[in-house]
Amino acid sequence: MSTRSPHIVWFRRDLRVRDNPALTAACADGGPVLAVYVHSPRDAGPWGPGGASRWWLHHSLAALTSDLNRLGIPLLLLRGPTRSALLSLCSRVQARAVSWNRRYEPGSIEVDKRLKAQLAAQGVVAQSFNGSLLIEPWQITTGVGSPYRVFTPFWRKAQTLVQAEPGLPAPEPRRNHFVVDAPGLTLESLKLLPRIPWAGGLAATWQPGEAGAHSRLERFLVESIQGYREGRDYPQKQSTSGLSPHLAFGEVSPRQVLAAVHAHWNSGMGLTPDADFFVRELFWREFSYHLLFHFPNTPTENLNADFDTFAWRQPDPVLLKAWQQGRTGLPIVDAGMRELWKTGTMHNRVRMLVASVLTKNLRYHWLHGARWFWDTLVDADLANNTQGWQWTAGTGADAAPYFRIFNPVTQGERFDPEGGYVRRFVPELAEVPTRFIHQPWLLPPAEQARLGLAGTPYVRPLIDLASSRTEALAAYKTRGD
Repeated sequence: MSTRSPHIVWFRRDLRVRDNPALTAACADGGPVLAVYVHSPRDAGPWGPGGASRWWLHHSLAALTSDLNRLGIPLLLLRGPTRSALLSLCSRVQARAVSWNRRYEPGSIEVDKRLKAQLAAQGVVAQSFNGSLLIEPWQITTGVGSPYRVFTPFWRKAQTLVQAEPGLPAPEPRRNHFVVDAPGLTLESLKLLPRIPWAGGLAATWQPGEAGAHSRLERFLVESIQGYREGRDYPQKQSTSGLSPHLAFGEVSPRQVLAAVHAHWNSGMGLTPDADFFVRELFWREFSYHLLFHFPNTPTENLNADFDTFAWRQPDPVLLKAWQQGRTGLPIVDAGMRELWKTGTMHNRVRMLVASVLTKNLRYHWLHGARWFWDTLVDADLANNTQGWQWTAGTGADAAPYFRIFNPVTQGERFDPEGGYVRRFVPELAEVPTRFIHQPWLLPPAEQARLGLAGTPYVRPLIDLASSRTEALAAYKTRGD
């Protein structure tokens, strides 16, 4: 036990002990270390953690508590507001320093700035680190010093600035334990877990925590990265990494992922084509953070101001709910939305399809989709969620043109040709013959009745793809008039 003033490590979305610069710095100065997590959804404004994120956070904090205990470091759970909670704690334990890893959301940046100033006024050393990105957003600019708005040149420049280096090891276990005079909250008192059965599918799919992150990374590198470039587009193949929620909660760092890819799949002359394509996706994540940092209004505003006068429709509550619940009558769209509800995630190819249907066929503002995803995704991340929705809607950086409207029938036939993905998540279509699986409304009426489809949207979809596409293109042509 130690009575010396502690060095506080403030955890946020960096819930790991390896390659954690803030934790390493706190442990390096030789004194006692106290870890703290402040639960303060209000600090994030409208983007506090959604239901699926809260479920993940509960289990990730439980795992982190165990990992820190093995290092002899207690984790104190507090309730926000963040600045007042941390300042009060510093005063109570006479902290000598506070370290944390930076966040890049607008609300987080403001909290950090004010906290640093107030800690300095109290005589407490405050230091922040890059624990989330391969490259800081302010370290990469175009030739004229402006932020990149197109991915490919960003990717080319970023590759020249980033090296594949191993992450920091976990600190050594400590002997000088610090005991807080007043304990913090219990994890259960944060009430993060949902009270509905929906969470059962999440538990069956995921293992939150640092150990789960590295297990999934290793499995992907050994079993799935070969063939990734092609296989990633086929939702039934399970060829994607599944690392996005672990990255979102900082249970593994992008530096660790990049180093692991190079260790497994660098031939000596460079990465294999599949590994290189996966690394490109890591840099797409970096690009999303680059955009959020330089354009902080994009979580609620179009990056492309030309769409500020676009004729979005007022949502029909019935249609919007059908889209959310996966009951539109469009098989691959419904499969994606039900996968989201059951597992807290959705295959990336299908994310584009469901987003295209919402923003282009239904012509609802992308924010309606972004907020639904925010509440139901275990990998909900403001930078990636914003970038993904604005990209598909055609309103963001390097975006898919608005007139590029995905057809869920042809996309389903191309990327789920046997219908395995649809049958997995839309069981009422399980016995539909393969040639009709993406268009069950073309089945003869007698066959529809035999399969129990009569009276369902699979006989007549709620969205007419042809007419809605025509209307969307007409609206696009007249935008700004």
